[in-house]
Amino acid sequence: MPVFVDTNVLVYAEDLAAGFKRDRARELIVGLWESREGVLSVQVLQEFFVTVTRKVAFPLSPAEALRIVDEYLAWKVVENTGPLLVAAIERVTADRMSFWDALIVEAALSSRCSVLFSEDLQAGRRFGDLLVVDPFRSRAGT
Repeated sequence: MPVFVDTNVLVYAEDLAAGFKRDRARELIVGLWESREGVLSVQVLQEFFVTVTRKVAFPLSPAEALRIVDEYLAWKVVENTGPLLVAAIERVTADRMSFWDALIVEAALSSRCSVLFSEDLQAGRRFGDLLVVDPFRSRAGT
């Protein structure tokens, strides 16, 4: 089953100051490269580029960030479309969430993903068959 990856997972994989989260994110991404089940969206890649070049303790150069984005384009990448936009706007009201989070959820749903790896959305929350999983929580739930 395809698995959607939110921006924070990609960022932690490149963030030299992220410690445990960097290790966990890298492990997760390696597994998705091997299984070929990783799904991203244009939004996620845009957010990744901005964050790793401007908002982390040790920013990447734009050229290095572009190289990484280019590698991720080998994954299934969901493009922003009119119908996706409308679905996200409808979800904002229905589920009381931010527009940007709704766009992530809709991108994952449109790809028939079973899991959405994200630190930003409520772990354990379901959107139909889509389950939000925080990959940085311990097995004890902390």
